[in-house]
Parts: sequence; C-alpha cells; structure tokens
Amino acid sequence: MEKNESKGLAQESHALVVEDVISRSLRWGVVISAIIIAVGLVIYLITGDSGYPAGFFPTSILQVLKDVVHFKPFALIDLGLLLLIATPIFRVAASIIAFLFDGDRPYVLITTYVLAMLILSLLLGKAE
Repeated sequence: MEKNESKGLAQESHALVVEDVISRSLRWGVVISAIIIAVGLVIYLITGDSGYPAGFFPTSILQVLKDVVHFKPFALIDLGLLLLIATPIFRVAASIIAFLFDGDRPYVLITTYVLAMLILSLLLGKAE
C-alpha cells in the first residue's frame, strides 16, 4: 500500500511542477507580448508614423519579422499580437508532452486534436 501511495504522491508532485511551468510560461508570454505591443505603440505615438504607406499592413509572419528589425511600429505591435496568440497554443503543446509523460493516452489524443485544429485554423485564416 505504501508503494502505491508514494507513486501517487510522485505523480501528483510531477503534475504540480508541470502546471507551474505552464502557468509561468503563460504569464511570461502575456507580459512579454504586452511589453512588445507597448513599445510599438509608444514608437507610433512619438513618430506618428506606422512605418508603412497608408492602408498597408504586414500580412505574413515573415514580413512582420523582417520589419521588426527596422523597428516599424505596426510590425512591433503585430509581433506582440502574434506572441499573444502563440502563448495558449504553446500551452496546448506543452500539455500534450505532460500527458505523454503521465501515460494518459485519451488526453494525449484529445489535446493533439485541439492543437491540430488550432494550427489548421491559423493556416487557413486569411487576411485581406
């Protein structure tokens, strides 16, 4: 009986550590994305220039990354928003790994399906 109790305590401890790591990553993802968005907004408010011609916005991740290097305000804001979107997606991916280590196959399958739907929705999304 003691062996089962110690195994249960070890699994519970592992679950708490995983939840703590995931919780911290979510928190830091939101904080970092907010800082990046704020920097882009401050640069925009100071310069009054978005970094793009009127009516143009970057529509690809590659374009955003290329323009972030030049500190274009709208590119920085877009990068912050992309990080904010990626944060919960990272949480879902981390959950798959945690469920794999726990040997919880039904949750691995369900969470993998959720991750696939999130990625599919991002790939099929269209900006015009």
